[in-house]
Amino acid sequence: MTALPAAGTAVTDLVLAHEPLPAEEVVSGAPSTASAVLDDTGDREIGIWEMTPGTACDTEVDELFIVLSGRATVVFEDPALPDLEIGPGSVVRLAEGMRTTWIVTETLRKVYIA
Repeated sequence: MTALPAAGTAVTDLVLAHEPLPAEEVVSGAPSTASAVLDDTGDREIGIWEMTPGTACDTEVDELFIVLSGRATVVFEDPALPDLEIGPGSVVRLAEGMRTTWIVTETLRKVYIA
């Protein structure tokens, strides 16, 4: 995880340190992820998360996010919901325990509140 950026830093320009996803989460490709916590002083954490192209499974936490850049499809495995195409400006709420598959076609960067 990248250290807290300095005040006045544009999060769209923040350089993140990527790590490969655990093999058991990867469905296809070689996606990596990176994140930086922007604020964790209250009951919630606010941060930046990024994933490179590829497909990976995840079990979600309660989260609201806004996509800054990139493109992906979120496939909802459980509960079964319609696939969600996301890109810049998409605002999405996820609930704890949802099982999803992320198909990232352009490196995805989002601001999250969890």
